[in-house]
Amino acid sequence: MAWYDYVIIIIYLLNTLLMFIYGLHYYLIAYLYYRKKKERILRPEPLLEGDFPKVTIQLPIFNELYVAERLIRKVMAINYPKDRFEVHVLDDSIDETQDICKKLVAEYQKSGYRIEYLHREDRVDHKAGALREALAKAEGDYITIFDSDFLPPEDFLLKTLPHFSNSDIGMVQTRWGHLNQDYSILTKAQSLAIDSHFVLEQSTRSDYGLWLNFNGTAGVWRKSCIEDAGNWQGDTLTEDLDLSYRAQLRGWRFIFLQDVVSPAELPVEMTSYKAQQFRWAKGSLQTAIKLIGQVIRSPYPLRKKLEGIIHLTYYSVHPLMLFNLLWTLPLISVQHRFFQDFSLMGYPVATLIGMVFMILGTSAPSFFLLYTQRELTGSWTKRLRWLPYMFLAGLGIAIHITKAFLEAVFRKKSSFIRTPKFDISVTRNGWFRKQYTIPIDFITVLELAAAVYAMIVTYYAFSYGIPLAATFPILFAISFSYVGLTAIFQRFRRKSFMVKAEKVTTES
Repeated sequence: MAWYDYVIIIIYLLNTLLMFIYGLHYYLIAYLYYRKKKERILRPEPLLEGDFPKVTIQLPIFNELYVAERLIRKVMAINYPKDRFEVHVLDDSIDETQDICKKLVAEYQKSGYRIEYLHREDRVDHKAGALREALAKAEGDYITIFDSDFLPPEDFLLKTLPHFSNSDIGMVQTRWGHLNQDYSILTKAQSLAIDSHFVLEQSTRSDYGLWLNFNGTAGVWRKSCIEDAGNWQGDTLTEDLDLSYRAQLRGWRFIFLQDVVSPAELPVEMTSYKAQQFRWAKGSLQTAIKLIGQVIRSPYPLRKKLEGIIHLTYYSVHPLMLFNLLWTLPLISVQHRFFQDFSLMGYPVATLIGMVFMILGTSAPSFFLLYTQRELTGSWTKRLRWLPYMFLAGLGIAIHITKAFLEAVFRKKSSFIRTPKFDISVTRNGWFRKQYTIPIDFITVLELAAAVYAMIVTYYAFSYGIPLAATFPILFAISFSYVGLTAIFQRFRRKSFMVKAEKVTTES
């Protein structure tokens, strides 16, 4: 074999080994969660004692025509003494959302509620900037944040504030629920992934004192913790993750409450879902680049540092998967030429080793998701049929996440693209007739091209008598096709509806 043939094989094995490590992390989290399960069930719920502390509820809003009123009315219905909490509507909107928010604020002010409308013209640092500027006006000792699509339960403050009894507790995060998880294949896939993040990951990190992140909404901060950690900063796209790590590096502890649930709206538009994932991925990696050195130098145990590094860099698994697909074709060529020299059970050794790593690594998310649903529903199989949906959505955005990874690594700035909310809770609520939709970008073309490439790899794998090597290319071909074609179909559906609506308007 030529030296470059060895290089191709070694690179492939290293790539699959890295993916295996990220997959192994899933098994570890699940095991740690299981160990603490009984303690979590038996743990008594603290009660709010003495005077009710002052709380400021911040509602960051930008062009939320369909959900702003729903949010404000739900927040104002929270069960807490009127004179002990205030609400700040942080409205950066540039459309008629302003009028909706101003009207509601005036309505509740007349009823004696402490609610204020705050509007910025410049939108510096986007959400981070709005939260930072509003913090200076907050009278509360505790800051609660809800994004526009969330519906907090009435007892939210009564269930979260007691957990600040220890002075070193800086933040309490609660679990996200779903208003529209049954809406489509895409929302079902997202609900599985989000449930797993909260039920297993956040619970385990909270139980073992690992790095726990604020998820941007449905949580409560101690105001002094935010200030001590350096306040909200806009140099990453995930200001929540950034502040979380900076606060914990300062010695603050965080808590996650699995049983306090605030339902929210999942993206139903493929381009919106991809934009959201792009923002989360790039922001996470920006935070990793910004803080990973401090994490390594921190005085915490090695196991906590390693988990933090995996946590911050987890979105790296997508470029690793994409690289694996691209590298499979040259690997097949190399192993076909030297099949007899390096084979085991009729298959090239490198392929077998790589496939073992891949199968162990990629089966981990499936186990993770099913274990999560068992915890939530009491059954492993109740949502088993949803599992393929998760693979479609997860694998299909690999190119989009790889773009986010490269932009973070090379410090390329990009605009903050928020996730549109359409007030969708049931199937009949059509999003395509509403504003704020995100257009298709060039990545959609690359996704379809990647699907074709994956089919070519599959063809060569079978042609060269190595069908095992076609396993993941087949999955990629289906996933890229699903993501790309869904985005195109949704765009044409919306365009067709708008044309018909315009025609009806013209005729009338």
